Amino acid sequence: MSRWLATPLTEALGCRYPIVQTAMGWVADANLVIATTRAGGFGFLAGATIAAQALEGEINKVIAATGGSNFGLNFHMFQDNAAQCVDLAIRYRLRAVSYGRGPDKQTIARFKAAGVLCVPTVGALKHALKAVELGADMITIQGGEGGGHTGGVPSSILLPQVLDAVSVPVIAAGGYSTGRGLAGALAAGAAGIAMGTRFLMSKDSPTPPATLVHYLKVNDPQRVRVTTAVDGMRHRMIDNPFIQRLEQAGPLGRLRVALRSAWKWKQHTGMSLLQVASILRQALKDDPAALSQTVMAANQPVLLQRSMIDGVPDEGILPSGQVAAAIGELKSCQQLIEEIAEQAEQCLEALLARQPAELWREPS
Repeated sequence: MSRWLATPLTEALGCRYPIVQTAMGWVADANLVIATTRAGGFGFLAGATIAAQALEGEINKVIAATGGSNFGLNFHMFQDNAAQCVDLAIRYRLRAVSYGRGPDKQTIARFKAAGVLCVPTVGALKHALKAVELGADMITIQGGEGGGHTGGVPSSILLPQVLDAVSVPVIAAGGYSTGRGLAGALAAGAAGIAMGTRFLMSKDSPTPPATLVHYLKVNDPQRVRVTTAVDGMRHRMIDNPFIQRLEQAGPLGRLRVALRSAWKWKQHTGMSLLQVASILRQALKDDPAALSQTVMAANQPVLLQRSMIDGVPDEGILPSGQVAAAIGELKSCQQLIEEIAEQAEQCLEALLARQPAELWREPS
């Protein structure tokens, strides 16, 4: 193990490199976690989008392929099978769990008693402080450059803020895809980096080729932008016709798009005719904008499935970090992790070899 890459993250999570694969919905399946683990990184299963009846099988698949439970499970407390996720993580003694809006102190105490590390993801300093107060063992900070639901503070500001404020190890996420990024994060004091988009854009990703083409075509970070049209929250994704249609529609238009989407794939959402009728009745009395956001939020996993499973990217959503614009090639997890680690080591060794005067020399 390199002296540079042995960090509190590798010690706590038991991986070779301080590189974490995040739990992207419909992407972070057992096969991606297996590839990440075998390559020396640490992977999280996307428990929020794995069907409840399939979740235990996915966990066992990773255990069988990697020889242990040295991986993590991501979940949200508001999902229907949150209790199942908690129970399975504890039963199988998984190394860690990750979450956003996290469990309460009692649930976190259960994880701690079982030796399961709690690694929440936050996008603001106040959320990091609250997570530590509740018992987080490590914190992943996601800068505003990151994909999916994201905050507005860039990694370059959020990382030092949180490092100064907490005593637990901090993992940097949002904008990372290279060894230079890992070296910079380690030099700043982070215990490692977490990447979502880079693993999504890999040969081991289950993302359909038609959808990956959309990601590879992005060469301008401005095309990976934030919208609130889906559910009212900040959501960073690749621009596409579906998002443009949502943004251009008024409140009633968004409600129609939301209901049409829910109706088209109601077998996935479980929405019945009675529920649709109830929503329409309510729309006559309440705010159509708020209702459309509610329906779209409930329907979001299906919109994600449309692009990430069905391979129809223009009819779904494409969560992505801005770093997608800097990625032009699909690599295996093994290749990309080893290359990131090697480049990080080279950067840090070169930094150590420089004379102090060189570090502060004004550019010519």
